[in-house]
Formats: sequence, C-alpha cells, structure tokens
Amino acid sequence: MNLTNLKKAFADNGGQTLYIKILSPNDNSKNQVYLGGSFDILNILPVHEIKTEEAGDWKRERFKASLNYYWLDENGGLSEAANSQLILYPKYPEVRFSGFLKGCYNAPSELMSKRLEGRVLVLSVGKYGKVLGYVAHPESEIATEISSMSNLEIHGVFMVLNLNDRDDSRKSLLAELYRIHKLNWIVSKRLNHDGQILPCNSSNCGGYTLEAELGITPNGYSEPDYKGWEIKQFGVINFDRFNSSVITLMTPEPTGGVYKSEGPEEFIKRFGYPDKNGRPDRMNFGGIHRVGEIHPTTQLKLVLSGYDIESGKIRNSTGQIMLLNESGIIAASWDYSSLLLHWNRKHNKACYVPSLSVKEGEQQYKFGNRVILGTGTDFQLFLSQMAKGVIYYDPGIKVENLSYRPRVKRRSQFRIKSGTLADLYKKSEIITLTEQQL
Repeated sequence: MNLTNLKKAFADNGGQTLYIKILSPNDNSKNQVYLGGSFDILNILPVHEIKTEEAGDWKRERFKASLNYYWLDENGGLSEAANSQLILYPKYPEVRFSGFLKGCYNAPSELMSKRLEGRVLVLSVGKYGKVLGYVAHPESEIATEISSMSNLEIHGVFMVLNLNDRDDSRKSLLAELYRIHKLNWIVSKRLNHDGQILPCNSSNCGGYTLEAELGITPNGYSEPDYKGWEIKQFGVINFDRFNSSVITLMTPEPTGGVYKSEGPEEFIKRFGYPDKNGRPDRMNFGGIHRVGEIHPTTQLKLVLSGYDIESGKIRNSTGQIMLLNESGIIAASWDYSSLLLHWNRKHNKACYVPSLSVKEGEQQYKFGNRVILGTGTDFQLFLSQMAKGVIYYDPGIKVENLSYRPRVKRRSQFRIKSGTLADLYKKSEIITLTEQQL
C-alpha cells in the first residue's frame, strides 16, 4: 500500500477528504487516541448517538458518541469495528477515540495496541456516514510520503488532504443560488420524499421553495442540506436590510420537563395563557425567553444548567437548557447531549439566504443576491451566545379545541438576529452572488 493506492481505496468507498494524524506512543487502544482539545471533531466525523455518563468512583464525567467505523485493509477491504466511539470530556474539553479494536475481526491490532512513535492514522468519511480508518507503520512507504508533504491544511490535530477540489461544494452552491436569484419571483412550492413538486400554501414556504429549487428532498437524517451545507432561508422587508432579520437556528423538541413527561397539552395548560386575540377554546405558549430573565407572561426563567458562563465550557455532561418556574419545577428542558449531536454536525457549514415574499393570487418568493456563509462552529459557541442573550428561545406552541378533541401545534424555536450570526462561526462572510460563480 502506498499513498496513491490508499487515496484510491478511500475514494472508492466515498471518501473525499483525508484527515491525517501522526500518532504518539500514548495513542493506542489502552490509552485511547487523542483527537483534540475541543468538540470540533464532531464537525468532521458523523456520530449517530451521544450518551451522557456521570462521574463515578474511577470514571470522569463524559459524553460517549458512537461511530459507524470501519478499518480499511491493505487490499481496500472494510472491517467493521462496531464498538468504536468518541469519548468527550467536557471539563477540559478533550476528545479521545476508543473501542476501535474490540470485536473487529481484521483490526490493525499489531499497530494500534502498541506504544509506537510515528504511526500514521488516516480517517475519512465515506458513503452512508461510514467513518473509514487506516493506520500505517512509521517505516512504511505511506509514512515516508506523508512526512515529505508540505503546506497541508491543518484542522486541529489533523493534516488535511483533499481528494478533489475542496471548493467544489462552495462554488456549486453559490452558482446555484445565483441562478435562483436570477429567476426573480418563484411560485411557492415544495418537494415530497420522491422529489415530486407540490404546491406550498402556508406562510413559511420560503425555505421549502428554496430547497425545491436546490433539489433538496425531505429526509429523517440530521445532516446538512446541500453538499455538506446547511441552507437557511429568512424573510426580509428589503434586501438592503438583511442584517436585522430574525433567523430560526433550530427547532428541537424538549427532551425533559413537564413537556416531555406529561405532554405538550398539559404543559400549555400549566404554563401557557389564553389566546391574546380572544380566539375561544385556545391557549398559547410563546414570547422571547432569554437566559437569566423571567418572562412576564409565562413566568418561566431560561437557565443553562451545567454550563460555566465565565469559562464558556460545559462543566456537567448531564447539563440542560431549562425553563423553570419560581418553584424550581422544570417546565421543559433540552439536554446538551441531544443538542450537541445536532448542532456541530448540521451547522459546521451554513448558508443563510434572504428572501422577499408576495401574495398576489399565488404565494411567490424572490431570493437575494447577497448571502451569509458561516463555517466552523461548536456547540459551546452556541451556548455562549445564549448566555449573552443573543440567541433566545421563541416558541410558537398552541392548543386549539381545548375543550373537545384538543389539537396541539408544537414549535420550539431557538432564534437569532441575522446581524449577529458572525459570533456563531469561526469564519463568517457576506457573499455577493455574481455571474462569475456560474
């Protein structure tokens, strides 16, 4: 196996980018493999579940994130390592890789169980969210070839080697958005799961219309929308003032509290209020809730449990975003492990697109020629902006027909002003779309 053959083997299995780490003696199956001092690795490697593990007599408090991991062998074959996982220690923070040999028939045990300086670990993401790995001996041809390479991009502890043009997805996205901008007014529409175009008649069809133009079909996976980019549409009054609009970042259902244990209907009865427009037999739960403030209508306070505002770090793996009443009862909560899984993976590369809407006969949308691109994020950045009140909880939950066959609308929204998006990303750009991007 040489580097050329290794690159081909990864590419044949869907890999597009190689992440290369020169291993230290401590990087082994006993001590685990160190993958960085932040949770940025979740932006690279897809995990399909994150669990919390509290501290015990000998264990440190941590998150455990399971991987769909496979070792690549000398012949390009794959061997599943079903017990592979990332261990995330929030108090440092620190991420380590473990379980990669256990139960794997053809694992590179000879290399990964030893304290051997200079081994080369190569990771990539293949088809269907598979994480692919290969390890080379310090004296191998691959190790020699990699040591001679210069000017590789650095991402945390990794050197990055792209198997194709790394700007392909960005260029493709910007070209598509320019094409859509030039279409002018577009009749409101959406795609179904089979890719068929259907009419869209609700007031929030801007996002569906943009997704339909980009060929994005609905799916049940928490993955980015278009070639690794999360696409967010937001309405504006005019395209020159797109920095003052409100953007919904995510709409996760609560994972705890009265909302979860007793249901949204009971939640609204206990913490909601009669419809302010006088519509009968209806109760609502809404309004902007910011961390540390008691909302005047719901009388609930938004709290970041287990998060240290001063250091900007998660100090408790069982921490939650919580809505509390004056008695300390948790009305609703979102555990950090579920939000961590969603945020880093889905928002690492995000594109925010402004739109105008008009309803003259048919609902129509026009999309602007300036967009916001944000790259590189971390869930602790999200929490830091919540702590400052920049991100807030702004639900639109209601129950109608309260006395007879109640009908509940669920919508828990975490929102931000478009002008403050830059603080969520390590790099933020405002791009003017041009014909040159086609």
